[in-house]
Amino acid sequence: MDFTALIDWYERHHRPLPWRETRDPYRIWLSEVILQQTRVAQGLAYYRRFEERFPTVVALAEAREDDVLKLWQGLGYYSRALNLHAAARQVAEQYGGLFPTRYEEVRALRGVGDYTAAAVVSFAADAPHAVVDGNVYRVLSRLSDIPTPIDTAAGKREFATVAAALLSDYLARRDHKGSGLYNQALMELGALVCTPRGAQCADCPLAGSCMALRSGTVGLRPVKRGKTAQTPRYFNYLHITDRRGRVAIRRRDREDIWQGLYEFPLIETAAETDFEALPVPLTGYVWEGSVRMPKHVLSHRVIHAVFHRLAIPDWDEMADLPDGWCVVPAERLDDYAVARLTELYLERQSV
Repeated sequence: MDFTALIDWYERHHRPLPWRETRDPYRIWLSEVILQQTRVAQGLAYYRRFEERFPTVVALAEAREDDVLKLWQGLGYYSRALNLHAAARQVAEQYGGLFPTRYEEVRALRGVGDYTAAAVVSFAADAPHAVVDGNVYRVLSRLSDIPTPIDTAAGKREFATVAAALLSDYLARRDHKGSGLYNQALMELGALVCTPRGAQCADCPLAGSCMALRSGTVGLRPVKRGKTAQTPRYFNYLHITDRRGRVAIRRRDREDIWQGLYEFPLIETAAETDFEALPVPLTGYVWEGSVRMPKHVLSHRVIHAVFHRLAIPDWDEMADLPDGWCVVPAERLDDYAVARLTELYLERQSV
């Protein structure tokens, strides 16, 4: 690999991003967790909001879980927000609020995997750890024309070995300095030039050593074993409002999708079900209609959701609420973190 050409290209073309302008491991970690969920353009706004609201890892550790989830709202994979919060508390308790920069210590934090740990210690402290994200998988698979699927255990081991060997070669030529710069350059090349479709090979600083370009297999790399089957689920939400404008909500279970978020009371069924057949745990309500949402596609599930609007006289006149339900003013719903599906429904109601 022509390391000099790669670094020269990066220094001329890289995007100026705030997490690249700091050596603060907390901010680097924060950016990496957010960017696992979204593209840079959207992630930048979330990063700035988190940085402003929680300028230190201690501030994040001391935050209410609901506040963290609300700030995360819209990114999906809410378990990562909960892990973010839990890891911040680990840092506050175990390291006195000083974010660690040793790989083993960062890797031991809640929700941190090999990639994130390597990114944090490399970018913050130039620790000699190769960073392998989706962009790097793509670049390396094309450079070496590797046919091994990247979503297999064997593929992960092979690419980790290739990445580590290249980083070692680079550091040997650079007097063991600059692993962060090298890792950033390789990732940026994958993001801007060696893209999934329409790779700009004519603009690539490594085109001369790209085996896939030579073999005509750029469009076939990287290889993936296949997509995971998506399981359908059928959600029937009860949007129940009393004459004073108060609604019932509940918090989702920790062992399921959208864990810790709020939603309207839910009845999940095995298939699409008419409202009349639902076991609604209330009496004295009036059904005011239903809103069927477009299917909501997650990584492993497809959610088919219907929101049923019900009216009751007054929550204070109702018997004890079912377990987990609570009543809040409708105008306060925005204070609670909800899944994107519920957010889309509420946006429809406000039009």
